[in-house]
Amino acid sequence: MTSSGLGLVLGGYLLGAVPFGLLVARFLGGVDPRQGGSGNIGATNVSRQAGRAAGVLTLVLDVAKGAVPTALALDLLNPAWAAAVGLAAFVGHCWPVYLRFKGGKGVATFLGALLGMAPWAALASGLVLILVAIISRHMSLGSMAGGVSSVFWLWLLGAPVAFMACASLMSLMIIYKHRTNITRLKAGEEHGWR
Repeated sequence: MTSSGLGLVLGGYLLGAVPFGLLVARFLGGVDPRQGGSGNIGATNVSRQAGRAAGVLTLVLDVAKGAVPTALALDLLNPAWAAAVGLAAFVGHCWPVYLRFKGGKGVATFLGALLGMAPWAALASGLVLILVAIISRHMSLGSMAGGVSSVFWLWLLGAPVAFMACASLMSLMIIYKHRTNITRLKAGEEHGWR
């Protein structure tokens, strides 16, 4: 079981590290999202640089690369391994070996990993993300709120401690990845959500 678990963790990282935003933007828009907007390879910046269809496809793929390996690990092994695989996929997206460890902010892959662990918590966190983003007009604020709220939803649903620990770590990393956004929010210079 340990070798299977470690194999899934490694596989989760390598799948999470696939830069779907970069690949989709190049294929559908002929652009490198790292060269414009926020410089991020996530769905929001891909949408701005390569069009809405590219952004939606990136979102779906980034969610899937978190959900699929996590759900597989939960089915084959146990909650602790599923949490480890979900965390690995998230880390892969944020620090991908294929892009010299310069990746996205991990929000979609976080939601995917959460979906693989606890679908209702993922849905509730996604709703928090959307509502806060709409009300504040800042996707960055919505992303952080959605991440932080996940721990509460998991606790409310009686999820395994491993899931709550994983969500807590991912939420902290999401906040860390948004540190420049936080600086701009404090200064009133953050771009509004479009």
